Amino acid sequence: MIRRSILLGTGSALPVRTVSNAELAETVDTSDEWIVERTGIRNRHIAGDGETTASLAADAAAKAIDAAGITAQDIDLIILATATPDQTFPAAATKVQAALGINDCVAFDVAAVCSGFLYAVTVADSMIRSGAATRALVIGSETFSRILDWEDRTTCVLFGDGAGAVVLGAEESADADPKTARGILSAKLHADGRHNQLLYVDGGPSTTQTVGKLRMKGQEVFRHAVVNLASVLKEAMELAGLTPDDIDWLVPHQANARILDATARKLKLSPDRVVVTVDRHANTSAASVPLALDYAVRDGRIKAGDLIVLEAMGGGFTWGACVLRV
Repeated sequence: MIRRSILLGTGSALPVRTVSNAELAETVDTSDEWIVERTGIRNRHIAGDGETTASLAADAAAKAIDAAGITAQDIDLIILATATPDQTFPAAATKVQAALGINDCVAFDVAAVCSGFLYAVTVADSMIRSGAATRALVIGSETFSRILDWEDRTTCVLFGDGAGAVVLGAEESADADPKTARGILSAKLHADGRHNQLLYVDGGPSTTQTVGKLRMKGQEVFRHAVVNLASVLKEAMELAGLTPDDIDWLVPHQANARILDATARKLKLSPDRVVVTVDRHANTSAASVPLALDYAVRDGRIKAGDLIVLEAMGGGFTWGACVLRV
């Protein structure tokens, strides 16, 4: 028998306030046409008073738990991927734990920026496979609006706030055939710290004692993203014993429509098999993959038995992919 992590439920949450490109252009030197042409983004959600990374995460988590058909007390592991926690410490995951009324479970944060959800899923999968956890709540949640330089039109138009969550559960199965087996079949992660200055925040407790603002060299990031995402997807598929032709749905990090298009072309995947939500909520960093996954599950595109691939790349650089049959 093989112990695998099975997807039990998904959920997402967005701040109440929606900001369109036209509204943003009232205060930033930009236009709807400029943003759409270069990124595909039309709207983003901005956290208001009382909305935080942890509160959005708790809302998404509650929906995922409900979709899974379990109670919060069934959760024994919470991993929250974020680059924008409520506090330097304690972990935002513990605030989610308290909000859900869970008295005791393992709870911690993972910091891998846009790849954070992939890192968190992989850690949760390892703990489930080892027997250290049975029901895992994995969340990506961000309030990137709090670290944006609103005078830098090249970056502030790209990002938004939001949260997405999944519940993973342990299942014993004798099915070893990757063509039919359910659950997480493979995952592959990478990091290369030599590229720190291409995408980073210029502050931190140990350096400037400030939160800092996001800085990015967009063209260089774009070039690395297309190459790295296509490469890691192939690696993950090979680990699972499958090929890109087996993919029903690609659920990528929602950073830029051009990156999504270029990655699909590089893999010779039909655009119809790529879940795209960047137009609705912009780049929500660690939240973007679970947000897109939840959209596609709830609108009926992703169905039981489908093979999906999750992938992302973010600051660090970090990148990764996960192959999952629902």
